[in-house]
Amino acid sequence: MRIQIAVVVALASAVIGRAQSQAPAKAPTVDQILSLKRAGAPQISPDGRLVAYTVQETNWDDNAYETEIWVADAQSGATRQLTNGKKSSSAPAWAPDSTRLAFISDRTDTRQIYVIDARAGEADKLTDGDAGIGAFAWSPDGLHIAYTATAPKSQDIKDRDKKYGEFQIVETDQRMSQLFVIDVATKKSRPLTLGSKFTVGRFSWSPDSKTIAFDHQVNPSPGSSGTSDISVVTVADAAIRPLITQDGPDTHPVWSPDGSRIAFETAMANPYPSFTNHPIAVVPATGGTPTVLTASFDEDPNIVAWKTDGLYFTASERTYSYLYKLDVTTHAIAKVNPVERMVTNGCSLSADAKIQACLRSSATSMAEVFVGSRKITSLNDQTNGWPLGTLEVIDWKSQDGATIEGVLHKPADFNPSTKYPLLVVIHGGPTGTSRAIPLTSNIYSIDVWVPRGVLVLEPNYRGSAGYGEKFRSLNVRNLGVGDAWDVLSGVDSLIAKGVVDRDRVGVMGWSQGGYISAFLATHDAARFKAISVGAGISDWMTYYVNTDIHPFTRQYLKATPWDDPEIYAKTSPITYIKGAKTPTLIQHGATDQRVPLPNAYELYQGLQDNHVPSKLIVYQGFGGIGHGPSKPKSHRATMDHNLEWFDQYLFTSTRPQS
Repeated sequence: MRIQIAVVVALASAVIGRAQSQAPAKAPTVDQILSLKRAGAPQISPDGRLVAYTVQETNWDDNAYETEIWVADAQSGATRQLTNGKKSSSAPAWAPDSTRLAFISDRTDTRQIYVIDARAGEADKLTDGDAGIGAFAWSPDGLHIAYTATAPKSQDIKDRDKKYGEFQIVETDQRMSQLFVIDVATKKSRPLTLGSKFTVGRFSWSPDSKTIAFDHQVNPSPGSSGTSDISVVTVADAAIRPLITQDGPDTHPVWSPDGSRIAFETAMANPYPSFTNHPIAVVPATGGTPTVLTASFDEDPNIVAWKTDGLYFTASERTYSYLYKLDVTTHAIAKVNPVERMVTNGCSLSADAKIQACLRSSATSMAEVFVGSRKITSLNDQTNGWPLGTLEVIDWKSQDGATIEGVLHKPADFNPSTKYPLLVVIHGGPTGTSRAIPLTSNIYSIDVWVPRGVLVLEPNYRGSAGYGEKFRSLNVRNLGVGDAWDVLSGVDSLIAKGVVDRDRVGVMGWSQGGYISAFLATHDAARFKAISVGAGISDWMTYYVNTDIHPFTRQYLKATPWDDPEIYAKTSPITYIKGAKTPTLIQHGATDQRVPLPNAYELYQGLQDNHVPSKLIVYQGFGGIGHGPSKPKSHRATMDHNLEWFDQYLFTSTRPQS
């Protein structure tokens, strides 16, 4: 028996023994993959002449991912770096006159808005609040910028802290995100919603620049997202009127070009919004009954913009995603400049909608910036000479007959008559989607393993986005159980094809993928030689009382643990801990709010008591809600630890001495 508990330390990348003996000399390393520059946030200027975008770089010295803003000529494709400040500059947004860019930067340690001439010059700092800026948007007349920021502590809280020291009353002492507006010329800012008993989310200016529509929920907790309503505030006097008050969530309001209507994404009062479609609806700007526009579209549309020729949105279609245009009169939907078998997202449109800037990626290319069909960036040149192998979308039948798709990564010299070791990497969500794109994983070393002679399967198990509402609902009150069917049947299908060595199969996943991995560890231990559970749920009861998103569990299991303890037990890996035998690595963030740390300790103790080889690594310094690695060194750690674990228990190898 080998059982350990450890705090994260830097490790040298482990090697895979028998697979490595056939490895090309130039197979990428973990650090090379994490050091890749990556494009993001393309924004076409209103006149369609220029496109701004971000490029992320890895700063190992400061342990940070930093972004700067670049600008390209949409016609010639010529590019130049626009910002070069300390730390990061992100979220570029064009002024209506197409001459200036506003952006967010944390160069003074808090996120503030800056404005810069797109031709040249220094950035001018626009805001200077103590709380960092959330989101922002130019007014159509270019005179103002609206933005969100966390409201300052109330005087009552300040007085209480002075008397007692700091403490928090749960679900009471929450600081709300509020809406502000600033005059770009004078830099004078004023609040529009300060003191309101809600927190502001996404917002949109009316075409006449006089009002702003915004969504809001009762407090900042993710568990309160179902309370989202939509209101409209008049900029001149900060008068607020409700617009949509039905059971939520109702979010992301966008004005029609003539200002008469407002489109938004909605659950239309559905009590189970976690797995049902959220169509686009429209309502008169003065109020009234909403009309659903995308009832025939069986996926979640994400509004991009409402232009005179239609309403544009992006959405998934199975493993891929595309830009669509909706005719708001006929409700007809069509793809815009479709390039099949591509993942298209992050789109923006010129004022006349004739030019679109998007991120596009495929089975042979990580994301690049495109303007129409013209490729602007060439960041994939960084991988020249890397033997990344090939990606293929495959499908199989699950135990109950459901068709499941997955992305299969194969070595460049793949031989269908050879039996390969197989690693299964399970995405989170459950409404995530594994895409047929290389170099996207920064927790699991997919693109290190594949050139060393390993097959990697990423299954889009039941519940994944992109396959319609019915498919997303197949794991309702069937979590873990149906998910395991999908993973196991995928493994069996590859074994049946003669390309997988059934004695060398491992599985891993983060979040919901970690939960499924834990479920497989306690149900089908004999099928796998090694397992890795990242930020996984081990006990739905433990999860329910600790997580920051209680409604998620109630919706998928359709009960609380007090109402139906049987379904909580049936779908919990810990219930079956006596069946665990497979060596299991557990990785978890110390401050994880989404899947709190007790889940990791519960699984670890169960494995320990049942004499299963196991290791629990608790990581410090995960950012945000602590649910996953967010910095280069924490990504390096999770990837290296997985390399070491599977090298030890799945592959025959001799690891180098450190």
